[in-house]
Amino acid sequence: MKVIKVFSFLFILACLPLHAQVAKGNPSEGALPRPKLVVGIVVDQMRWDYLYRYYQRYQKDGFKRLLNEGFSCENTMLNYIPTYTAIGHSTIYSGSVPAISGIAGNNFIIQATGKSMYCTDDDSVTSVGSDSDAGKMSPKNLLVSTVTDELRLATNFHSKVIGVALKDRASILPAGHAANAAYWFDDKAGKFISSTYYMTQLPGWVNEFNKKNLAEKYLKQDWNTLYPIESYTQSCPDDNSYEGKFKGTSAPVLPVRTSELYKEAGLGLIRNTPYGNSLTLDMAKAALDGEALGQGEYTDFLAVSFSSPDYIGHQFGPNSVEVEDTYLRLDKNIATLLHYLDQKVGKGNYAVFLTADHGAAHNVGFLTDHKIPAGAWNEKDIIKGLNTLLQQKYNVADLVLSAMNYQIHFNNETIAANHLNVEDLKPICIDFLNKKEGVAWAVDMNKVNEANLPQAVRERTMNGYNRERSGVIQVIMKPGFYESSSLHPTGTTHGTWNPYDAHIPLVWMGWGINHGASRKSVNMTDIAPTVAALLHIQMPNGCIGEPIVDVLK
Repeated sequence: MKVIKVFSFLFILACLPLHAQVAKGNPSEGALPRPKLVVGIVVDQMRWDYLYRYYQRYQKDGFKRLLNEGFSCENTMLNYIPTYTAIGHSTIYSGSVPAISGIAGNNFIIQATGKSMYCTDDDSVTSVGSDSDAGKMSPKNLLVSTVTDELRLATNFHSKVIGVALKDRASILPAGHAANAAYWFDDKAGKFISSTYYMTQLPGWVNEFNKKNLAEKYLKQDWNTLYPIESYTQSCPDDNSYEGKFKGTSAPVLPVRTSELYKEAGLGLIRNTPYGNSLTLDMAKAALDGEALGQGEYTDFLAVSFSSPDYIGHQFGPNSVEVEDTYLRLDKNIATLLHYLDQKVGKGNYAVFLTADHGAAHNVGFLTDHKIPAGAWNEKDIIKGLNTLLQQKYNVADLVLSAMNYQIHFNNETIAANHLNVEDLKPICIDFLNKKEGVAWAVDMNKVNEANLPQAVRERTMNGYNRERSGVIQVIMKPGFYESSSLHPTGTTHGTWNPYDAHIPLVWMGWGINHGASRKSVNMTDIAPTVAALLHIQMPNGCIGEPIVDVLK
């Protein structure tokens, strides 16, 4: 009996310190285990296969370190269309899709008014750090919360959230509504700016960073290959018909004399060079220092998007020396960032994930020259043809406003004024579209469940349709076809459901992350709930994804 009493007494004593720690509410004592910092890295237009296409040429501390020390989700897909930058960034961080989030494209049309809206436009705010209109931006058009918002809410706004990118949408949408700040590059000013949505003036550390004039310094270096050009064997010959050249040059080849070109083109030229990634890295490092991210008692979040691969990919295409060189240089940028995090936050104290907002198609000419079906779909010709057909039947001009985002948007105001019924117009348009080369299906979004679509395509079509911001007819292209104003386009683009646009890398590393890889099918919408599970916070309020349990310890 005495033995039992002794053990009971010892048990009570053992519990007292734990009770005291919880009662104090001190985050440093008895706190829920969390990393000091989460870093989200999005590479704009990074196809999944870029992880391996240049694998032998990557150094050990960049992409290879993520793969070798972290966990790779090898079969991660975008589960919506159209596959564009704004939707990708909002989906990664919200776990939602356009049907719910409202981000239905980089630009979309408000169906009630017929007016076009840029995804982060906000006329109620003004630029901070510039006299241009480039800062009239905010996340107000995003209708859902982000995982970064939920982190702020979960810590009673003690956690810091900072977004950094060249593109405004790639900084603003990941940072969310409640962010401390989002910063993006203003071409006119040649520096990083923000908006009055976040602040009234730039912090001192941002002003000091801008004073360095790094964009100009990078451009003065010119762009040549990182290694001897003959070693770029994963690419086409440098001078070919598939690539777009810089204005003021005679051919799409390296080296590019950016030191001369920027004098006319402006500092925004840096977007179309790998130096845009270097500038973004520099700004991210400055944010880590200036905001002391990962140095406090609460978990902070740095959202970084490398936008230059998208500009370079659009101009040159996936099989170019320029894209290969961009990823070899980005590999070094990633290595530098990880090493900086090791130094500033401590290896094992932070978690990082790297993914992409979308991929990219092979160039149409490149595919057809190699006997693979492909083609271009001209949006302007489609609109003209539809309006001509409808005018002949109804004697009313311009009943179709746009084919933006592979969707048919009607002029609802004109339709109402002429007492027409949009339900009568849709079958005529669908029949016209289904006869066009390159169109696999044209679908009435009110009848998508009746359409003869494969289930995976049907789901992505439904997820991408926002009733208030999307066209009522969705055009789904055949593989290898994409929208272009030219029948022989240079470079490439994206926007379709196909794996080249929808299969993205997703690699995790650091605090709370397992080591390994999985070929299980996961979706982009699963990223945000996985971060939420890692941090033990609520998933975003429009989230339809699920945590990827294999990733987490």
